[in-house]
Amino acid sequence: MNTMQKLNEKVILTDCDGVLLDWSYHFQKFMKWKGYTLVNGNAYSVKEQYGFETKAEARAMTSEFNNSAYVRYMTPHRDAIKYIKKLHEEAGYVFHVITSMSTNPYAYKARLENLNDLFGKNVIEKLICLDTGADKDETLAEYKDTGCLWVEDKFENALVGHKLGLDSVLMDFEHNKNDNHPEILRVRNWEDIYHYTV
Repeated sequence: MNTMQKLNEKVILTDCDGVLLDWSYHFQKFMKWKGYTLVNGNAYSVKEQYGFETKAEARAMTSEFNNSAYVRYMTPHRDAIKYIKKLHEEAGYVFHVITSMSTNPYAYKARLENLNDLFGKNVIEKLICLDTGADKDETLAEYKDTGCLWVEDKFENALVGHKLGLDSVLMDFEHNKNDNHPEILRVRNWEDIYHYTV
């Protein structure tokens, strides 16, 4: 039997960095500590943000950060705490978090503890940690045609979800301002998602 046949209808799928947690703020602190200068704060890719010559250099630095102690102490993104709690307490939603962070089990534990501290232990029903920068296609395919809400800030991942029959919404950022689809809702924050959902 497909495990998704038993999926709780009150499940919201969500990315983590830039959606639940303010990854960029903490990554910039980390990079400043490492001696790097931010050259393009509006870019999505770390390569463009810091002017690395290769993607490999940028990914190596991102991976180092994602496996560091910073992961344990990230602050929430925008109004995430208030409205995640409202969605859980008022409407009974739980969250499956899909994040391309690291496959290191200690990084997983640090991220889960951080999320539980911020949002509550019963709110995050499942945490799926993929490798740094990994595609989410296969993981999202496990939720195919469930119609679950899927919250992302990377347009390509939102589009993958839409094609798989998910209700994709895109968190608004400078880096995705030109990425639009008639059936993918653009939201400013979790308050927008709360009013769309409840």
